[in-house]
Amino acid sequence: MTASPVREIGVGLVSVGWMGRLHSRAYRSVPFVYPELGLRPRLVQAADTAEAGRSYATDVLGYESAVADYREVLANPDVDVVSICAPNFLHAEVGVAAARAGKHIWIEKPAGRGAHETAAIRDAVVDAGVQSAVGFNYRQPPAIQRARQLIGEGALGRITNVRGRFFGGFSADPQSPRAWRFVRETSGSGVLGDLMGHLVDLVHFLLGPIGSVTASTGTFITERPGLAGTPDEGRMLPVENDDYANMLLRFDDSALAAGALGTLDASWLAVGPKAEYAIEVFGTEGSLRWDFERLNELELAIRRPGESLGYTRLLADETFPEFARFQPGSGTSMGYDDLKTIEAKKFLLAVAGQPSDTSTIHDGLASAQVLTAAEESAASGQWVETPVVPGHTGHVR
Repeated sequence: MTASPVREIGVGLVSVGWMGRLHSRAYRSVPFVYPELGLRPRLVQAADTAEAGRSYATDVLGYESAVADYREVLANPDVDVVSICAPNFLHAEVGVAAARAGKHIWIEKPAGRGAHETAAIRDAVVDAGVQSAVGFNYRQPPAIQRARQLIGEGALGRITNVRGRFFGGFSADPQSPRAWRFVRETSGSGVLGDLMGHLVDLVHFLLGPIGSVTASTGTFITERPGLAGTPDEGRMLPVENDDYANMLLRFDDSALAAGALGTLDASWLAVGPKAEYAIEVFGTEGSLRWDFERLNELELAIRRPGESLGYTRLLADETFPEFARFQPGSGTSMGYDDLKTIEAKKFLLAVAGQPSDTSTIHDGLASAQVLTAAEESAASGQWVETPVVPGHTGHVR
């Protein structure tokens, strides 16, 4: 038997934090999980302003070299793709520069601080003709992939409404320091750009584009202590971003769920939930629900005349997309890192010119436009329309 040809893809990384390390592990996992694809990522060069980050990149992750200035990564001829895992305020700068340098980009969300920066990245990607992926990892669980199939097959009938909540408690402690996420200039927005951005994309992926929203936001921890080791240590500083947001939505006429309504909530100061990132979809013939805290499960109820039927818990198994790549049978759980491996595979397939259903910068812009509309609505108290983004991968009729 003749072995399939192997295509080597040179990888560059910007920022060697937690997410950058996860991207790197995901790249390295792709040849083991998907050997038949013939794709072999080569970790070429990482950039980080901290010496500790650069040392970790070479000594632990296995990058061939590490530099302080990300521009060196973009100028490296051996780098084909760049993972952009820096803080939000650098995304647009690095993303635009990478695309103009001819590098394919895998960028974490939010791609930009609002729709205007995200549109700038989109324009650079389109002008350069490079591939893009946005880190919407909650699309990737096999249970969510199966849910999209069921919705598309009409198993729930006509969709009537959706209810989503992304609740985390990682910022619930009022003594947690005021890091960059709490400052508007560095993050763009608070929980809107963070958790709500993921939730909006998940709604787009399952049901199609959102057409209009009305929203409200709140900041309930209004001050936080300055970071240790900085001039602000010991001082209480104002929190500039939202820590809770909600919205009502109507779907666009092009959406699979055209005519349906929805409610979305997001909080990063909820006491109790750890990562209660959940979505429920209701139709005339049934409903389903999923929660990231139980990411390997999907609950499904299908109406049968004359029967009183509640939810059936479905454990992911080999019939769910991607699951058998990671686990031998139902009941043995996948984890968060596995979702990033799936995401890396889809991105690399697109780079290799093969069919791929990766989330792209167009999806990043679609989510950002809804979030920007939500901010406008929170300020005005009015419904705000969200135009459909060409090239998005949301579920349409």
